[in-house]
Amino acid sequence: MTDEMALRLGTQMLWHALLLAGPVLLATVGVGVAVSLVQVITQIQDASLAFVPKILAVAAVIWLMGPWMLKTLLAYATTLIGQIPLLFHI
Repeated sequence: MTDEMALRLGTQMLWHALLLAGPVLLATVGVGVAVSLVQVITQIQDASLAFVPKILAVAAVIWLMGPWMLKTLLAYATTLIGQIPLLFHI
């Protein structure tokens, strides 16, 4: 394996991790900001109030985007496993 191949594999791995985690993280941040804004406006300062909407948002995103996330992950894993003979030149 050359340095260029290792760098390419690492870049692809980080890109896929960001691609798969991004929707869940964006939903969590969006709901967190919205709940915090409501807490500031109503002056309700309860930590558990922000927890339930975030969990529901994460569950909704995984339910809606789960098939796409799984298809993307399987395509990447298939490509990576297919490249094993090219990586080691045995």
